[in-house]
Amino acid sequence: MSGELTKNIIVKADVGKVYSMWANFENFPNFMKYIRRVKKTGDKTSHWEVSGPMGVNLEWNAEVTRMEENKRIAWSTKDDDQGDVTTSGQVTFNALPQGETQISAIIKYEPRTGKAGKVLEKILSNPEKRLEEDLRNFKAYAEGMYDRTP
Repeated sequence: MSGELTKNIIVKADVGKVYSMWANFENFPNFMKYIRRVKKTGDKTSHWEVSGPMGVNLEWNAEVTRMEENKRIAWSTKDDDQGDVTTSGQVTFNALPQGETQISAIIKYEPRTGKAGKVLEKILSNPEKRLEEDLRNFKAYAEGMYDRTP
């Protein structure tokens, strides 16, 4: 199972604020359901941990391949990575009138074989819905209206 997803959303916040919040990957567990932890490991690198069903977790290392302030962030898993998934993509930020920002996300993913593939298949049983929900959660988070507490 591999694929490519594209989704857009408009956030009622200034492009600088939206970009800054997204560029801090360690924020992702605050609004993405399955992201357990993101840890910055270098200027352009980070380690990702995702919670899967039945206590099985996935991990991988990612590298920022392009970072244009208030415009674009692109990434991919590191070539030498032995992680559970290969992923790449980009998020673009477009300033709109009235202090709003359009976010466009393009994500490509391919699980490695074995356990990782089965876990990712369950997490991404409906990947478009998952991305849409994550973007909605980010919108609420950026607009100051998101509460992750149960």
